[in-house]
Amino acid sequence: MYKRTRFYDFTYYNFVGSWAWILHRLAGLALIFYLCLHIWVIHTLTYGERTFNDVMAFLSSPLFKLLEVGLWGVILFHAFNGVRIVIVDFFKGSLAHKKLFVALVAAAFVLWALGSFLLLRHAF
Repeated sequence: MYKRTRFYDFTYYNFVGSWAWILHRLAGLALIFYLCLHIWVIHTLTYGERTFNDVMAFLSSPLFKLLEVGLWGVILFHAFNGVRIVIVDFFKGSLAHKKLFVALVAAAFVLWALGSFLLLRHAF
């Protein structure tokens, strides 16, 4: 018999593949938000050099430097999980998709740590 689940029942999502899917979608939404923000910042050039410089000065604050570190992490996670998806879909990677997820997220984390060090060293 079919068992109805509540929308807040997280037992359905206790699988690596489910969390990879959810996080991949959230990372994609975050990247879309960043792209819109990026286009808006570039759009301020149409209001003149002073307006653009004011916006860039605001975006050069330490808070936004930390957000850049987060953006770097989102980009890496989305890219590496996309590679995992291609491997799973086209190269019979479904037999080891959990190991692939862990390995690629670990590689992304190492690159994130190195890149974050460089970003923050340059910023401060």
